[in-house]
Amino acid sequence: MLEAMTPYFGPVGYNPSSLHAEGRQARAALDDARDRVAAALGAARKEIVFTGSGSEADTLAIAGLAHAAPERRHLVTSAIEHHAVLNTLAALEEAGYEITRVPVDSRGLIELDAFAASLRPDTLLASVMLANNEIGVIEPVAALAATAHERGILFHADAVQAAPWLPVQPRELGADLLSISAHKCYGPKGVGALYVREGVALAPLIYGGGQEFGLRSGTENVAGVVGLATALEVAQGGVAERAARIGALRDRLEAAVVGHIEEVRVNGAGAPRLPNNLNVSFSGIDSEALLMGLDLEGVAVSAGSACTSGALEPSHVIAALGAAPRWRQGVIRFSLGDTTTAAEIDRVAEILTRLVPRLRGNRVSARKARLA
Repeated sequence: MLEAMTPYFGPVGYNPSSLHAEGRQARAALDDARDRVAAALGAARKEIVFTGSGSEADTLAIAGLAHAAPERRHLVTSAIEHHAVLNTLAALEEAGYEITRVPVDSRGLIELDAFAASLRPDTLLASVMLANNEIGVIEPVAALAATAHERGILFHADAVQAAPWLPVQPRELGADLLSISAHKCYGPKGVGALYVREGVALAPLIYGGGQEFGLRSGTENVAGVVGLATALEVAQGGVAERAARIGALRDRLEAAVVGHIEEVRVNGAGAPRLPNNLNVSFSGIDSEALLMGLDLEGVAVSAGSACTSGALEPSHVIAALGAAPRWRQGVIRFSLGDTTTAAEIDRVAEILTRLVPRLRGNRVSARKARLA
């Protein structure tokens, strides 16, 4: 991927809007990347809009549609969406739009009946993620989109987390709008894309020279979009094989944690989940203490989402599952990847079996000292 990107950092890193030969060369690379992303998603090239991130793609899909069709002022989402979706909808709510946040069940799945009941004649858009970024639960997007379309309502899917592990074909899913990000597919950070089905009108959020079909002005990041195209091709091309291998490793870690540590809860258990995701609550431990303990052992994990500016805040996703308070504090997300090995999984399991009881003992001792 880096090899494909490198020329566009230097000798041919020109503005693709320029008319000179070097600019035309950059334009050719941009057009080729758009064709490749479109092919990977089963879309047409004119349906692909490059953005600066998956968050920007989400924002453009939701706010861009709302600004283009202000006569319909009701939007629907789930209670466990990424903050890029939830905060965009919150901003619209402050501007006078009505937002319905459909609850999920204890597994993290949005129920079709509850979703259908939330739709109204004035609903403009429903936005539900294909797979959750914290607990990995895969939502029934195709069925939800079909229900929305029966009512004449557009559907947006945040597929940022799903793209490396699931086939992402917006037409098959029924998505009118679909967001992806390069870095989730081992591509560069700072570049994403939005699929916009032909015929769906959006209003731009960034004004300027009219790049990206007038929807996202600004000189395109040619190196970045080349990296996105390359990463997405690799991810989608071998998705089934990679998912099977990583899923087996995830199951190995899950079995070790559940089998050897008391008082644990696997968040999202019982629902279809991404193969690389294991989100576990450890009763009687703070997430920060466990995260730091694992970090000292050379194990990099996350306490919930990694997209909240480093803040260790109680997860809105875990709360939405209806988990009791004791399951909301010791939440750790293990994210496996292409380089993860069975030896690493076994080492993490061994560390956890030592670390968790020790942290629980330390917390009990600290509490007794405070009471003394």
